[in-house]
Amino acid sequence: MISRIAGLFAAIAMAATLAVSPINASAQAADAASAAPVAATTAPAAGEAPAKPVDNPYGLKALVTHGHAVDQGVLVLLVLMSMGSWYILIVRLWDTHKLSKEAKEVRVSFFKKASLAEGLKSLSENGAFRYIAQTAIEASEHHEGALTENIDHNTWVTMNVERAVGEVNGRLQSGLGFLATVGSTSPFIGLFGTVWGILQALTAIGVAGQASIDKVAGPVGAALIMTAIGLAVAVPAVLGYNWLVNRNKAVMGQVRAFAADLHGVLMGNRAVKR
Repeated sequence: MISRIAGLFAAIAMAATLAVSPINASAQAADAASAAPVAATTAPAAGEAPAKPVDNPYGLKALVTHGHAVDQGVLVLLVLMSMGSWYILIVRLWDTHKLSKEAKEVRVSFFKKASLAEGLKSLSENGAFRYIAQTAIEASEHHEGALTENIDHNTWVTMNVERAVGEVNGRLQSGLGFLATVGSTSPFIGLFGTVWGILQALTAIGVAGQASIDKVAGPVGAALIMTAIGLAVAVPAVLGYNWLVNRNKAVMGQVRAFAADLHGVLMGNRAVKR
């Protein structure tokens, strides 16, 4: 009896095993079939080129190409002001550097010459020191005329030397007014662009009847760009102006010292030997 029951259970187990095996095989086949399309769809994605970056419709490029005429006019004005301030800054820095270098050479060599004529020849023909020395020597040698006979020799030479020094200082100071103007007005020009952009945003909202982001983002973005550009133009102009003023003071101190020494030599009754 027991052996029959055991044989029955063994037959049931074998039948269950045979029944489950086809199900597992079909499930594995279904999984493989579903995985194949996924691999097929993912494989081309790996070989595709990366997506191109989307152009920003609210950036500087969009402002230049599609901006309002007022915005573009403000932008062009700020660019011209920036170019002018950088040009003046570079040119005047070069002038002060050249004049400072010339001043060191003059202080070492000019007053060691045997005569003022030799010292004058040793100076650069187009230099500021040559101009001052030549003006002072000519004033010392030519003190005649009905209108100048009442002016004593010392005063006459002093007037001409001071006039020459003032002209040199005027050449160094030229352009500083433009830097001061740019530094003081460019933030307000950028602010005008900002106010105009906000006005365009409010107008777009009023026409559309709703404050959607696409009606506000463009004009406000242009407004913020104008503010940033105005500050970027103003800051170098202000810093350059202060820097040039300090350099001009130092260089002109050397020029005035040379002029004072030259005046003392001319008042010492030392003739200009040719």
